[in-house]
Amino acid sequence: AVLIVTVVLAVILLLGLIFLLWKCRRRIRSGSRDRSGSLRVNYESNDESLSELQLWSFDSVQIATKSFSDSNLVGEGGFGPVYKGLLPEGQEIAVKRLSRSSGQGIEEFKNEVVLISKLQHRNLVRLLGCCIHEQERILIYEYMPNKSLDAFLYDQTKKNLLDWTTRYNIIEGIARGLLYLHRDSRLRIIHRDLKASNILLDEEMNPKISDFGMARIFGNDDNEANTQRVVGTFGYMAPEYAMQGLFSVKSDVYSFGVLLLEILSGKRNSTYHHPELGINLIALAWKLWNEDRVMEFVDPVVTKSCTSKQLVRCINVGLLCVQDRPINRPSMASVVVMLESETSVPALPRQPTFTTDRSYSETDSSTIDLKAMSVDASITMLTGR
Repeated sequence: AVLIVTVVLAVILLLGLIFLLWKCRRRIRSGSRDRSGSLRVNYESNDESLSELQLWSFDSVQIATKSFSDSNLVGEGGFGPVYKGLLPEGQEIAVKRLSRSSGQGIEEFKNEVVLISKLQHRNLVRLLGCCIHEQERILIYEYMPNKSLDAFLYDQTKKNLLDWTTRYNIIEGIARGLLYLHRDSRLRIIHRDLKASNILLDEEMNPKISDFGMARIFGNDDNEANTQRVVGTFGYMAPEYAMQGLFSVKSDVYSFGVLLLEILSGKRNSTYHHPELGINLIALAWKLWNEDRVMEFVDPVVTKSCTSKQLVRCINVGLLCVQDRPINRPSMASVVVMLESETSVPALPRQPTFTTDRSYSETDSSTIDLKAMSVDASITMLTGR
């Protein structure tokens, strides 16, 4: 009798272990599929942050992008190519495939997933889901048919589609999206890589901020943080961030100011160099604004559709945003008020002194290790490439 009981208990224990192993394997490798072939799973313990997000099967992503066909390639994101995809029901999607050669991409991938999944705003790109398959890391977004702002702003033909009303609406939309990140969302987020190529445009040319791989979350009581690893794009970095690794909401304000001046002028700050005066875009904006010659700064495409008063206000706001010291830059809440209210009177900016003495490609995104640099190093030393 004792032998029989022992055997029965052993069998029950063995069956229990087999069931537990089967259940664990099923949680990792399978899940319930929806119409688009997506998977909802609880992934490995080190990916708990992704467990509440809609996860797509790799097969469904391959089908949607025609196996990542070159004909579906629409651009390059911060850490990999972006493809256009089409779901069986006809919905268009944007698929961002993390480059396998990116040494820092996995953490940025998780960072972007966690951040965007918690954000909802009309001026932020909407994340539909992600895919994790072996070494593949993929983000799926709503598709923006007009791609990114830089594709219009710096193209001699397409820029004609950006009339004054469209440009002003884009500026206001970016400002509202950034205000949401800084103040109105559940999280307080510093984007750290705001630039023209990270502003996507929908079918009605409404702007949506994208690419949150470099973003950082701030606590309610945090005003500033320091990093030895400076990431971002030359031409948009605030001086305290590029030189000392200090970043805050005011770092984003600086980037917004640069972007605003680019939208007005149709020129890249990172590559513009005045042929006669030898100054960059920010210095040119200051000079022409200070000399009451703002119409010479604006893109000729919109000179007939905007007024001098509107331009003065916009350039004033842009120059306030690119002030050398963070304390002298407005908050995004103040920026929105200054842009949207004709009764508000912007403060007079001081002359910006932080300029570069060489040009950089707008794709010159980089990581700077400040441990090996002196605090008073020039931007040229930081970016000698």
